[in-house]
Amino acid sequence: MFANDGLIQFLLTLPPGIAGRFESLENRKRPEWFACSDSSGPSLGSGGGTANLLIEAWRSTGDGKDFSTWLNDSRKLILHSGGQSRRLPAYAPMGKLLMPVPVFRWSRGQRLDQTLLDLQLPGFTSVLNHGGPKSRMMLVSGDTLIRLPNILPPFPDVDLLGLGMWGTPEKARDFGVFFTPRNKPNELSFFLQKPSPARIRELAEEYLYLFDTGMWLLSERAVNVLMKRCGWNENASQFDGGRCGSYEFYHRFGLAVGTKPVEHDELVQSLSCAVVPLPDAEFYHFGTSAQMIESVSELQNLVLDETKLGSFAGRRHPDQYLQNTRFSSPLRREENHTLWVENSVVPASWKLAHEHVLTGVPENNWDLRLEPGVCLDFVPVGETDLCVRPYGFRDSFSGKLCDANTKWLGRPVAGWFAAHGLKPDECGLDENEDIQFSAIFPVLPQAKIDPRFIEWLFAAQPVSRPDFAKLWRETPRHSGRTLCELTNFKRLYAGREALRHVSLAPLMRNFRWSVFYRLDLESTARIFAASDVVLPEVAIVANDEPLAMVHDQMFRSAVMRHRKQSGWEVFEANAFGRLRELIVHEAQLSPALPRCNVLEDQIVWARSPVRLDLAGGWTDTPPYCIEFGGRVLNVAVDINGQPPIQVFAKRSEKNEIIIRSIDLGVEERVRTYADLEAQAHPGSPFALARAAFALAGFLPRFHTNGGFSSLDAQLADFGSGIELSLLSAVPKGSGLGTSSILSTTVLAALSELCGLNWDRSVLFTRTLALEQLLTTGGGWQDQAGGLYRGIKMIETGPGLSQKPTLRWLPDHLFGHEFANHRVLLYYTGVTRLAKNILAEIVRGIFLNSPSHLGLIGRIGDNAEAASTAVQKCDYDLLTEAIRERWRLTQMLDVGTNPPAIQAILNSVKEHLAAAKLLGAGGGGYLLMFAKDEAAAARIRHQLTTNPPNPRARFVSFSLSDTGLQVTRS
Repeated sequence: MFANDGLIQFLLTLPPGIAGRFESLENRKRPEWFACSDSSGPSLGSGGGTANLLIEAWRSTGDGKDFSTWLNDSRKLILHSGGQSRRLPAYAPMGKLLMPVPVFRWSRGQRLDQTLLDLQLPGFTSVLNHGGPKSRMMLVSGDTLIRLPNILPPFPDVDLLGLGMWGTPEKARDFGVFFTPRNKPNELSFFLQKPSPARIRELAEEYLYLFDTGMWLLSERAVNVLMKRCGWNENASQFDGGRCGSYEFYHRFGLAVGTKPVEHDELVQSLSCAVVPLPDAEFYHFGTSAQMIESVSELQNLVLDETKLGSFAGRRHPDQYLQNTRFSSPLRREENHTLWVENSVVPASWKLAHEHVLTGVPENNWDLRLEPGVCLDFVPVGETDLCVRPYGFRDSFSGKLCDANTKWLGRPVAGWFAAHGLKPDECGLDENEDIQFSAIFPVLPQAKIDPRFIEWLFAAQPVSRPDFAKLWRETPRHSGRTLCELTNFKRLYAGREALRHVSLAPLMRNFRWSVFYRLDLESTARIFAASDVVLPEVAIVANDEPLAMVHDQMFRSAVMRHRKQSGWEVFEANAFGRLRELIVHEAQLSPALPRCNVLEDQIVWARSPVRLDLAGGWTDTPPYCIEFGGRVLNVAVDINGQPPIQVFAKRSEKNEIIIRSIDLGVEERVRTYADLEAQAHPGSPFALARAAFALAGFLPRFHTNGGFSSLDAQLADFGSGIELSLLSAVPKGSGLGTSSILSTTVLAALSELCGLNWDRSVLFTRTLALEQLLTTGGGWQDQAGGLYRGIKMIETGPGLSQKPTLRWLPDHLFGHEFANHRVLLYYTGVTRLAKNILAEIVRGIFLNSPSHLGLIGRIGDNAEAASTAVQKCDYDLLTEAIRERWRLTQMLDVGTNPPAIQAILNSVKEHLAAAKLLGAGGGGYLLMFAKDEAAAARIRHQLTTNPPNPRARFVSFSLSDTGLQVTRS
């Protein structure tokens, strides 16, 4: 609940050539990010590699702290991608973590330059943050992508926690496997590494089994045990012998855990451990060329829903992927299946078959014909040369060079040498050396690369070309291992970026058939701005997605902003204006016909509770709710025994509108349509009342018959003027939804006065339109909170027409036993206007910011968790959900928890189970959940005897069992 929750340091192992350049190439800076490669010498193993990485990171980013302090300063996410990547050569030099991955056509907020790492991070960080207080480090594999359930199961707070998935023995055989007692599925009995299906079935008679996701959470104690097993001497602060020892995490550490470990290690066995299955999780492996394409195809075809895909709907994505590429060769769905082309130029003169991975292909006019299963990788070496790496789609690059079972290009290596008229020893090669360490890939200047030579390299039955054999024998060559050290990453990244720039304008022009407006548009704008590409004009018509123009205008604004061009604010204003038009247009579709509906001396009295938002806020905010729907859990409450929002409406003698604020002691008289049009001033005390009159038909564009020549003429036809008195018995900026609920209450009073017969659902929609007229924006949860009684889960689906569905929940946790006894409402005396907060977050939604969309999505999931807790009447579960909501809110908006609020929380933190500011945060009311009644009394005493300011105070609240009420005298 406090300021430093959720801080993570990301630690990576990468191949030696890129590890030292990671910060500059990927723009991920220390100390948040740190990368290194394993030290030279014998392999360290997964355990040793982890220990070595931790020590290197500590020494480089620890700022003089001891290891324990550094470890506890933030949680550590360990991602290993420093291996040889023998079965996926295309991305061996950079590590699989950094392989480019195409944008998924159903996604929002993905980047054109995204990597596997970018896709992994949201899930891995949510798992690490979900871990208990003991969890200090999470170890994960760099070649997997795991799509997690929206709501994670509870994690036991143990020294060592493994996360598993259900699967068949055939799938589990390729991974580690957890075995648990059938009656205790979270208790780990033992762990096996890659057991056979037969062995799994045999053990399954007695145990449940889950295959290992590769995600392990470790406490500080577990980290220290691992470090000790790798030779770390804590007293000397160095490894025994000066180098980290070789140690396998999965093959040794893992085998020694559980109640019945298969290996004996007293130190490891002293650790408490557990395993948790992840229900409905999805596992995607990127370990080989084939798995890379298969996994991306599975991911691309997860969604076939027409409402989400638009022009893509109903068709499976072919297993053909072109990224950062100029591709002119004819492409056929069946003949050219299983195709991956990245950072390449492929002209029309190429003839392709199937099962190709083509990477780094330079600008060329080659007439090249590829055999099935042939892959080509052109690796930049030095300042001008390219290393030509042909290989087979399923090559594993393992085994002695001339062993009968060692294959290259899908065939025995010895056969390749014989067919090409070459002998390994005459080429300076050792037949007994591992093929991965054998220099078999020639290095040439780009201008000297002959397409016939390339074909000769991969041909099963090459034509006799002594000149090519001589060239191969005498030219410099590299091995797979040395390429990981010698790749020129500056050239590689620059070539990829240049090809990406070429794709921008065509992608934007073809937005109806591309993912363009679904991309992370802020990132795309930066890419666009860095290029010399002119922003193309696009024709957006009525049949296009309603928000297409909104995204377009905000994207153009972002590009101009990044290019430091004047006028970008105009395009941003256009985006907000277009959103207002869309929402207000929904209200204009059913204009109003106001007729006097009360007697001369009657008074209409409308009153509403305020709302306490528990979870889901921001999901209700346009444009998010229009694109994704919204989910909010809130409570309608009266303050000090009374509905705090009240409106009185009656007829007046003169043909004018009189608006009074009882609490502010001011009034305003409106006599013309022009006066009524002046709505967009959120600081004005009567802006919302004027907007309400407009929506009630007192402006011509909202009137059924097109209105009158003047307001005076309309009021004469109405039969009188109107006098409206407003009362808001809560401070400004309270966070209780006051302005929206007051708007709803005014609309309800006018509906009764003018015979409009608006029910609660119409009032809900009109309030949303009213806030757009005011330019304050805002979502729908506030009016829903005041309109409808009690505690409820409110949901809407995607679309411009936001119609709420409500689920009322038991009121036990906010009834007399808990309200004001364990659940406390405290006015902090700090105020903040939400408009600027709202504009900043809405801008992020317009631009499909992955951080904004991801956090708001998790806020929606949190609403489900909180709803479940209320449904179960489980106070502890509810406080857990509130803590998570407060953490997510602070991640979304750093201004949510200013120092003045944190000081209040710090003063009572020992007695709090959870707390959150209500509304957008930054000030207003604080909802506190005490650990028990005694703790609540101590909180009251502390803040009453030592108030943070003269305005701060506790207030009494009670559930409203009516919501909005409208009566007349």
